[in-house]
Amino acid sequence: MKELSAFCRLMGDDVRLRLLRLLGREQLNVKELTAVLGIAQSGVSRHLGLLRKSGLVEERREGGFAYYSLTPDGCGSARPMWEALEAALPEPGADPQLQADDARLLEVLRLRKEDFQSHGSSSGQLVPGRSWAAWSRALGHLLPPLVVADAGCGEGYLSLEAARWAAQVIAVDSSRDVLKRARQLARKRGVTNVTWKEGRIEALPLDNASVDVVLLSQALHHVATPLAAMTDAVRVLKVGGRLLVLELRAHGQDWVRARLGDHWLGFRDDALEDWLFRAGLDDVRVEVGARLKGDPFTVLVASGRKADAATQRGARTAAATAARGSAR
Repeated sequence: MKELSAFCRLMGDDVRLRLLRLLGREQLNVKELTAVLGIAQSGVSRHLGLLRKSGLVEERREGGFAYYSLTPDGCGSARPMWEALEAALPEPGADPQLQADDARLLEVLRLRKEDFQSHGSSSGQLVPGRSWAAWSRALGHLLPPLVVADAGCGEGYLSLEAARWAAQVIAVDSSRDVLKRARQLARKRGVTNVTWKEGRIEALPLDNASVDVVLLSQALHHVATPLAAMTDAVRVLKVGGRLLVLELRAHGQDWVRARLGDHWLGFRDDALEDWLFRAGLDDVRVEVGARLKGDPFTVLVASGRKADAATQRGARTAAATAARGSAR
């Protein structure tokens, strides 16, 4: 009776139930569990400690990380009680919280798969020196010394990567606190060719025709009017300069609105393409940049080149004509 009472108290917490459900599907570390569950790392560690003490969860160390999973056997009477309880859990489709957990788990697994620190191959063969980060930096050697604007730079990780090959990077974000952290990271890494500016991506604090490339990485879904942001990006581009967009394809994960502050649930491929043309770009391309089977989040890569004034006027006239036609 005491053992059963202790188990019931242990299971009387929705976070621990969600945690056990995740560990029944995949071995995860504390950082990954924090990302999925959306609670503080200290809270995840506390819950894991209680579950390890009960015998339901075990720890395995690999590559400097501790990974956790359900104990396959040897956990006494706790395991059959958990299995009976697990069978009573709702299906993900019937519970928005579990559905969101599954979506975040798939995103964590995608990031793990693309981890720049991993040098292994899918066949299990060790390939020393294999690195997606090294390849992306090598491609920068093929580029001329460009002036780059990172619009909606966040904490500056992409800005600092671009600074490796760009002559100058101008990083813009609306959050003063985020920019403070970005500046600290730049100082820590010794990067001196990045200028940090506070501003909105719909009204960039930059002169007309002043940069060669504008980056909009996972920024458009946070603003009310993406076309306005694209149009202002084209304003600051030199003729022949390029806008590069990384965005989410349209999805149905409504939890991102409250959890991440997303204004849009991604975008359709044709909508991104249409906006790029309407903003005054030609040579437009939209394609899949990253996708994991079963993951609701697909990354789209889109780009276009700033046309000359005459071409831009023609594009705007065509867009206005199409709009009038659809209105009829």
